[in-house]
Amino acid sequence: MAILRYTASADNTITNAYEANLVTRGTGSNMGFADSLEVFSIYGQESGSNGQSQELSRFLIQFPINQVSADRSAGTIPASGSVAFYLKMFNAEHPFTLPQDFNLVVAPVSQSWSEGTGLDMDNYQDLGKSNWMSASNTTKWTEVGGDYLTASNYNVHFPIGIENLEVDVSDAVESWIKGKGSGGYTNYGFGIRLTASQEAYFSSSLGDIGDGNSGSVIQNVSGATQSYYTKKFFARSTEFFFKRPVLEARWDSRVMDDRENFYFSSALAPAADNLNRLYFYNYIRGRLVNIPGVGTGNLTASFYSSSAGDPTGSAIRLPLGGGVTTALSTNATCSYVSTGIYSCSVSLTAGANPLQAVHDVWRRDASTELFTGSFYPEEIPKYDYAPTFNRVTSCTNLKKTYSTTDTARFRFFVRDRNWSPTIYVVATANNPTDIIQSASYSIYRVTDNLAVVPYGTGSNYSTYLSYDREGNYFDFDMSMLEPDYMYEIRLSYYNDSIGSWQEQPQTFKFRVEE
Repeated sequence: MAILRYTASADNTITNAYEANLVTRGTGSNMGFADSLEVFSIYGQESGSNGQSQELSRFLIQFPINQVSADRSAGTIPASGSVAFYLKMFNAEHPFTLPQDFNLVVAPVSQSWSEGTGLDMDNYQDLGKSNWMSASNTTKWTEVGGDYLTASNYNVHFPIGIENLEVDVSDAVESWIKGKGSGGYTNYGFGIRLTASQEAYFSSSLGDIGDGNSGSVIQNVSGATQSYYTKKFFARSTEFFFKRPVLEARWDSRVMDDRENFYFSSALAPAADNLNRLYFYNYIRGRLVNIPGVGTGNLTASFYSSSAGDPTGSAIRLPLGGGVTTALSTNATCSYVSTGIYSCSVSLTAGANPLQAVHDVWRRDASTELFTGSFYPEEIPKYDYAPTFNRVTSCTNLKKTYSTTDTARFRFFVRDRNWSPTIYVVATANNPTDIIQSASYSIYRVTDNLAVVPYGTGSNYSTYLSYDREGNYFDFDMSMLEPDYMYEIRLSYYNDSIGSWQEQPQTFKFRVEE
């Protein structure tokens, strides 16, 4: 898996806006159970002898960081620096005026607050806490409108106004995981508001504008003298499963095991393309576990020619590159990937008499052998024209239904559309599969063609497929999908010859049930 989503655990809109009478402000109102969250700024709704009025709305949102920490401890998500966390919120359409060309600040909240149970977002008649003045039943905000940290603030631009919100908040999340006692902060969630320059102007030197509520108004002498009304997002109480605000963890979990497509070095290829990755999977009773005495440390691997299925002779001297730091060394350093998985990166020179088979021997130290594998190197294919790759893909282990508690591994068999197997190949149980080194998946809800997991391409590797000697695959946590719907997997392959991604015509449907 390379994507996990954590739904918000609490959210609430807070405001100092006027009620319908344009006299009383809704500073005591609570909207914790409403199905949307809103941000706005209104300048000049009311005016007095000393100036124009200021009306603001902000919202608070919190996520279960304790679950994120538990998943990291369990090895479900990787360590800090190897995973990014994104706050994702979805635009809620409404019939009111929509602001354009504005910025929202996403800032960590600095004290605990209560969600509350209010619903009224029109007349502000549901009183409760948190609200504009108070964080909870026992605590007022130090500053009206909420207390926020100045560090780890994020700024998101909305040119049109209908955009969703998506921002990398990794720094804040990692700080929350550390906790206050370990140099981080306590998780009180985020507060989201317009920037200071776009929230409405107000000068306290003007005194009370005549509404008797100026104590709820924020001093902002650099603020806007225009209104930004109203940007709405779906709240966690929304009925729309995929519109709920989420904290999305993304990381590169690819396994790129070249054991089945190991190529000799070529003088025509860049150094990086001459490297091949090999993996060692330490399965014990069907589950991956770290090797005792090694843990997350390094192994070494040596390579031997093969005779009658066994390593023979002296270890092969290896070219510089990858896990080989000294030219002509007989050992490559292998690194820890994830629980029970280790890998090394090496190249081999074909020479005048290329080896037909090679054994890789993995060691904890000079005298302790842990694993011996084998592979069959080939020459890198060469073309004097731009090849056209036209492939057919099937999902070999697709089920009709999955449970929301499942983590499924989808495996794919890929062949050229014009593949013409020999009689021997047809009679062989394990037909060869093409391995696609750059492949990405997406998942759509069939009923409305909603992209619930869009393609992650470019520098975002979270939806890239892994590959090993059995072909391409990916793992997926079904809890991210709404039950009682049909879904469709789509695949896209990167075509190096044209420098573009190509979506494949084959799709794979399944249903998710509770």
